[in-house]
Amino acid sequence: MRAREEAEPLGGHKMYGSKLRDFILGVQDGLVNVLGLLLGVATATMSTKTVLIAGLAATFAESLAMGAVAYTSTKAYRDFYHSELERERMHIEQIPDHEREEIHEMFAQKGFKGEELESIVQKITSDKEVWLQIMMAEELKLVPQDRDGPSRSALIVGFSSLLGSIIPLVPYFFVAVETAVWLSFAVSAIFLFAIGAYKAKLTIGSPWKSGIEMLLIGSAAAVAGYLIGLVLGASIQ
Repeated sequence: MRAREEAEPLGGHKMYGSKLRDFILGVQDGLVNVLGLLLGVATATMSTKTVLIAGLAATFAESLAMGAVAYTSTKAYRDFYHSELERERMHIEQIPDHEREEIHEMFAQKGFKGEELESIVQKITSDKEVWLQIMMAEELKLVPQDRDGPSRSALIVGFSSLLGSIIPLVPYFFVAVETAVWLSFAVSAIFLFAIGAYKAKLTIGSPWKSGIEMLLIGSAAAVAGYLIGLVLGASIQ
């Protein structure tokens, strides 16, 4: 019973981490993709109207597409998890000795031995639900999702992608294209660094290193858009 009680907070923590991961993914993807597009279109046309039309179209298309991808990928993972769950449940029912031996080897590799190891194995295998969850998490490295996982993931990724896409677009509403290009890049660079640094705090690593890495990746996409815009602008003229 104690093992089950300890597993629940861990699962909740992973759910929370998954939501944060979805949010960061959406913001980063929306910002980088729309920033590159805006710089390309702005450089090629130097038309505020054209940039805003292209930017708004990309913003909504990006958020809808990201939401749809998040839904299908999360649903696929959930379906896979449940299929593996039923397979492990069947193994515990049909070949318990083999599954018990796997638990024994699993915890022996973690450094447990002797009576302590036997006690752990006995405690886990005395509760089939705990046994099942341990097999899923330790052997298959799979964690459960909440019931409305696909829908929630789609909403989080879609909304965060929309938010990220708007960031590089805002300057074009207030200043001329020539100024907006650089202002958009500067604002986006700040947000990219902040996203990278925040991601490091959620996981591991240096916030400065992660922030700079995210900034460089986003800047590379923006520069590519800028160069494409130069080439297209020159060919149109």
